Amino acid sequence: MTFTAPPRRAGWIERPDARIRYEVTGSGPAIVFAHGLGGCLFSWWQQVAHFATRYTCVAFSHRGFFPSTAPAGGPDPAEYAGDVAALVDELKLGDIRMVCQSMGGWSGVEYALLRPGRVKALVMAATTGSLDPRQMREPEHSRLAGWSRESAEARSALLSRNILPAGGARMAEDQPALHQLYTHINGLSQGFDREAVRAKLHAARTRAPESFAAANTPVMFVPCEEDVVIPPFAPQAMAAVIPNARVSPLPKAGHSGHFEHAAAFNAKVDAFFAEVGA
Repeated sequence: MTFTAPPRRAGWIERPDARIRYEVTGSGPAIVFAHGLGGCLFSWWQQVAHFATRYTCVAFSHRGFFPSTAPAGGPDPAEYAGDVAALVDELKLGDIRMVCQSMGGWSGVEYALLRPGRVKALVMAATTGSLDPRQMREPEHSRLAGWSRESAEARSALLSRNILPAGGARMAEDQPALHQLYTHINGLSQGFDREAVRAKLHAARTRAPESFAAANTPVMFVPCEEDVVIPPFAPQAMAAVIPNARVSPLPKAGHSGHFEHAAAFNAKVDAFFAEVGA
């Protein structure tokens, strides 16, 4: 049998103060992929290739991230959920599934709360989004201060070795070509203060975990065991107080486990979608 690749198209969403680039690959129920601070729509190449034979895979670049544009003041995460809503409406996607990593979790949480019940399944990879770890239960809450100190030291040590903390030491050592690609993708987005965006993300992380019940969506947290960016123990505490939430850790993975161990990550997402009928 001759193989035929899934159909693909690309375009732009025009927002009042930004242009959002997207790519659509495949056909079927829609999955929207929301990347992290070190990425862009290219970050999901291993997921799109896996899911596009059964789903409509929509990968987009957040405002300001290559090749999307942003206002002169730089990207503001407060606009992310509105951008996702505009994307969903322009493409007439209807109900969607979302797969979010790191910064993309802010988009996922806020969009799910903006349109309750419209996200049929939400994957939160190495992120709690705008859900605040400082408001999580004990005993995880008491671990936060120590982890924050240790992770800051670990990130500094990685940078001194020319390793992106969001990639992590294991990917750089065990899969140097993959880490090189990750570094290239990270470098595509220029022209704004990335640390200013990070500060805005942290300032917007104010929601009590319990408040996410209002989204009325099944959620799977995928914490990465060796993450030095987001506390990997936070999802377990949050899932305990969010209806229809579960946690599926990714072992021996840094912050970008979807990139580092794509096959294992994709299998988790497949199982979650099957479980919730998405």
